[in-house]
Amino acid sequence: MMMKRYYFFLIGLLLIAGCSKDTDNPGGNGPDPIDKSANLLSTGDSANDILTNDTFTKLLIEIGYVTGFQPSAEAMNNFQAFLQARTFKQDIEIQYLELPSPNENDLSLQEIADLESDNRTAYNEGSTLAIYIYFADAPADTDDPQEGTVTLGAVYRNTSMVIYESTVRDLAVNSSQVTIADVETAALNHEFGHLLGLVDLGSPPVNSHEDPNAEHHCDINGCLMRAELQFGGGLLGMMNKRISSGKAPVPGLDSECITDLQANGGR
Repeated sequence: MMMKRYYFFLIGLLLIAGCSKDTDNPGGNGPDPIDKSANLLSTGDSANDILTNDTFTKLLIEIGYVTGFQPSAEAMNNFQAFLQARTFKQDIEIQYLELPSPNENDLSLQEIADLESDNRTAYNEGSTLAIYIYFADAPADTDDPQEGTVTLGAVYRNTSMVIYESTVRDLAVNSSQVTIADVETAALNHEFGHLLGLVDLGSPPVNSHEDPNAEHHCDINGCLMRAELQFGGGLLGMMNKRISSGKAPVPGLDSECITDLQANGGR
């Protein structure tokens, strides 16, 4: 039986033509009154805005999820605690948006971005910075069944990310100790770490710790921002080992990543 290798990450360098300002109204009634341009930038461009309260004091997180694939309440509580520990955003609102399935066998980042354009309702407004997270019912189109590689999540804009929830659940059933909420938490925290600018993706590194073999990922063992976690000796192995030693199953950020966030205005 082939041993699967699980990846936390996919940083999408998604360039969408004409996305500098979304002014088209699909209803045909003139320009869209919502200026979406600040939410259509490159990954990491809003790192300082998320970390500090200088421009935005509130964080609004819109969870767009396919019916039946809503993240667990436990994972969302863990995720909110992670945000409050690493940023100065204490006013964090999470709202849920149930969506129909796109009925695809797999999804490309372009398809996910198109779904966001069709469904997202929360954008930056006043002192509120909006984030959109899509929980998909299909795997990434980059998964390779023959190689046994799968992707748990991806970031593709400064305030946009996806969690491949069906893949997350498939992974969690391989362990008697690790729960779906554990894997959801790890995927959420890791991908949001990229939105916070890690590693050298909007939060410049104070000291060198970027993996030379995996751009924008940490080279320190045990860090949440490691690029590749191999099944058995990787993600589940790490979580099981942490549980056995009395630690929380989800790895945290190492001191170098925390130092980078602090240097960019975070906690």
